[in-house]
Amino acid sequence: MASSSSSSEPHPSPTDAITREHYSLKADNARDNHAFDRVAEDGEDDHYDDYHGHLKTNRHRGTQFDQTDMKRMGKQQELRRNFRTLSTLAFVVILQGTWEVLLAASYQGLVAGGLAGLFWSYVWTFCCNLFVVVSLAEMASMAPTAGGQYHWVSEFAPIKHQRWLSYFTGWMSTLSWQAGTASGPFLVGTMIQALATENYEGYAGTNWQGTLCVWAITVLVLLANVYGGRAMPVFQNLMLILHVFGFLTIIVCIWVLAPRNSAEVVFTSFTDAGGWSSMGLALMVGQISAIYACICSDAAAHLSEEIKDASVAVPKAMLGSYLLNGGLGIIFLITFLFSIVDLPSALEADYVFLYVFKEAFSLPAVNALASIVIILIFAGTLSYNLTNNLHRWSFARDNGLPFSNWIAHVHPTLEVPANAVIATCAFTIILSFINFGSDVAFNAIISLNLVSLMITYMISIGCVLYRRVYEPELLPKARWSLGKWGVPVNLAALAYTTFAFFWCFWPNYYRPSLTDFNWSVLMFGVVALIAVVDWVVRARKVYTGPVVLVEGRKEEPMGAFK
Repeated sequence: MASSSSSSEPHPSPTDAITREHYSLKADNARDNHAFDRVAEDGEDDHYDDYHGHLKTNRHRGTQFDQTDMKRMGKQQELRRNFRTLSTLAFVVILQGTWEVLLAASYQGLVAGGLAGLFWSYVWTFCCNLFVVVSLAEMASMAPTAGGQYHWVSEFAPIKHQRWLSYFTGWMSTLSWQAGTASGPFLVGTMIQALATENYEGYAGTNWQGTLCVWAITVLVLLANVYGGRAMPVFQNLMLILHVFGFLTIIVCIWVLAPRNSAEVVFTSFTDAGGWSSMGLALMVGQISAIYACICSDAAAHLSEEIKDASVAVPKAMLGSYLLNGGLGIIFLITFLFSIVDLPSALEADYVFLYVFKEAFSLPAVNALASIVIILIFAGTLSYNLTNNLHRWSFARDNGLPFSNWIAHVHPTLEVPANAVIATCAFTIILSFINFGSDVAFNAIISLNLVSLMITYMISIGCVLYRRVYEPELLPKARWSLGKWGVPVNLAALAYTTFAFFWCFWPNYYRPSLTDFNWSVLMFGVVALIAVVDWVVRARKVYTGPVVLVEGRKEEPMGAFK
């Protein structure tokens, strides 16, 4: 690695690899020998030929703000900036799919809390998570990069902890997006299987058949992300239209044709089918359904290097999508809960929403409305996969993962990180094997998604709060800023993410059997252990963290890390 210090300067020890020198106001243009560190000046051709990829023309580099941000962060523009504010908003809205998730993944909340429990847990989750969304949006404006949380931690963490905290955050973010990516094919595949059960008398779906459906969906997602990347913005805009009109179609049909509960039952009837010792404890366990419906606004941040004018478009899309989805979600949830007149029977169905549809509509109508839900969740799965690919590619670009050179390769003609797509889909198939041995595999996958995502939120928000309090002059300027509200908003966000992290490990039922157990705690621990082993064996020698490339920081020689 090229060093900014002269050969006569002593090398720091490994424990001091990132020192106070990083915060010298003198911009140091020395960078390591990765081709992605060069940023073209205005008017300069973007033609280059390196292992990571080929960006052919200047027009895909975005606005002057984009070029300035990339130069400040020491990154080269390798991906096309295909997305604008509207298409980014559509992308995140479809990825979050709040009303679709409430429809398809409400089981845990209904088991532990009942109708009223699911409603009120959604209300407090939406309100509390808003602090998280705006905290992340501000950081995305400061540093609009596909790395997201692990990059922000590298810039904002206390100096002596920057490297390992950034590395660990990168691993947890990779885990969270991988688990979330796996949940999409699982939902789509098993919903298709459940719909087949409704249409063909005598057919009883098995776990292995559901797993094969998951694999088929995963292959479709792989092909779409590798070969259909340039069409993704247009596709997401079309799916946004279906998202809104599908919402209107389903709720109007339910309003007109479905049986109804009373308002008293919906808003005050708390039930616990999980066997917990108190209703309060059951509500804490059941809130995971609401949390799952409200997460992933940070998807826009991981898309930053494909978005034009990212430092403004990304935070706008993050907040706008959250408010839009949240509003649709509350309307839909109330409608949905009013239509569940027999909760025990609904919980025995493959999917609660299919029970509601069967009670209200004819079989052709059930098929049509369920198909809308399946198409939208599949579209969200494509978005989830793309976000995961970009995060994995970015982290590999900074040497955070084993086989980083292979994962970080950008296909020279498709201009997509094809190897990252392959890795993502391979791990999705591996995670799907859980379904062979457990009837609640999906619950474990979303718990794993949530706990690993929450810990990245906790660390990144904690680091920006530290920097805001102790060294505010070193925070990058944000075009979308919280201003004087930064500290209280960050504190509220940190408190909530810590609270949610704790409860997402819990199983649905008190004293669960092996098949009902929440295996996310084991999977989380295993991945954390693998990350530690990789750090000791490999990463501590090569992973410096993105901060060493940022303008205004002084780069350390590689000898400091060996």
